[in-house]
Amino acid sequence: MSNIKIALCGDLFISKRFPEKGVGGIWNELCEHECRFGNLETTIHRREGYPAAFPGGGYAMADPNCLIDLKNLGFNLFSTANNHSMDYSCNGLLATIKYMDECGLSYAGTGKNLADACHPAYYECRDGRVGLIAVTSSFHDSYMAGPQNEEMMGRPGVNPLRFNSVYELDDERFDVLEGILQDTGINNQVKYGEKLGYDTKLDNLRIGTSYYRFQRGRKCAKHTTPNEVDLKRTLDTIKDMRNYTDVIIVSVHSHQFDGDDLTNTPEFVQLFSKRCIDAGANVIVCHGPHVLRGIEVYNKGIIFYSLGNFIFQNELVSYLPEELYWRYRMTRQTATGPGALFEKRSKGGSTGLKQEPDVWRSMMVSMTFNEDKTDFKLIPVSISTKTGWPEISDDISILDKVKQMSANYNTCVEIDVCRKYAVVKY
Repeated sequence: MSNIKIALCGDLFISKRFPEKGVGGIWNELCEHECRFGNLETTIHRREGYPAAFPGGGYAMADPNCLIDLKNLGFNLFSTANNHSMDYSCNGLLATIKYMDECGLSYAGTGKNLADACHPAYYECRDGRVGLIAVTSSFHDSYMAGPQNEEMMGRPGVNPLRFNSVYELDDERFDVLEGILQDTGINNQVKYGEKLGYDTKLDNLRIGTSYYRFQRGRKCAKHTTPNEVDLKRTLDTIKDMRNYTDVIIVSVHSHQFDGDDLTNTPEFVQLFSKRCIDAGANVIVCHGPHVLRGIEVYNKGIIFYSLGNFIFQNELVSYLPEELYWRYRMTRQTATGPGALFEKRSKGGSTGLKQEPDVWRSMMVSMTFNEDKTDFKLIPVSISTKTGWPEISDDISILDKVKQMSANYNTCVEIDVCRKYAVVKY
């Protein structure tokens, strides 16, 4: 392996075609690399899927020609596992897969069944092979790809990264909660299910059929750990890939965060990422919270806890299901169109992601892998709040914030003020 150059970008929430002349120097920068990765955070079809009952926050859909634009821009390796993968149910996912295949694009994270969804994608570089595994922890249960057997086909969906959450309470609060649950009978249905064997009995106190679990402790705290089944499946894939893959990338789409700060990476993502590196992965690239997070150098690998957005056009979709109009007490007949819905949702542009400055500040990671050393360069990117397109930026404050957040993981980021980029020091 020598000089494999890879570009990593965050969420590609694309909703419209590119302008003919390209986008702000992005093409020039991307094409300095052989392999160019991004997370495709939308479905690709021409209204061929049924709107899901549980969409990923909204409904994302882009015309198949947008894939041609992304390909022309330089992208050639994609994660498709995220909270929008099943916005239009199985048919929408299968249509996305069809158009990705027709466009000749490599992707991982979704499939016609669980085996397909967890299978790696590959990109063949001149001097080596890059492999990608993609998972998401942000999804409704119905999004999960299902396993197949000799008698029954599997279910289309995403490669899941489930996680377990346990809330620790001191004795006083635990007793109060236990009394409330007993007096209200919230858990009666669950207990009956346990008695019949339809529900699994848990050691922790829980609330109904929800995922909230509680245990006694010395203080109030939250602990999260990756699901062992999903973790093992991923680690086994990584161990197998080591035999025939030069660079292994694991993509994690996660909206979860610790405390009340989006930049705080949840415990289970940190644990999962490190276990993947221990198994042989070279790079963990995370995205989902729509903002940048810190970087951690761990053993012989590196973890980017969030690359934020790269293309962000969440309010530029052309069509929306009637149910979304209902959510905001509108109908398609009473509204002029999607624009009116987004205007109402944002309360006239006074709230929402569009008003969050860090949503529009991002970076691209340039990596060069060789047998002796791996170099990482961080390039600041700004995203237009009007068009959602990215451009190379000279705003060093973007890198300065990444430097500060990375220091929390004892990672040294050095900024070259003159050249407007930063490097990660090992």
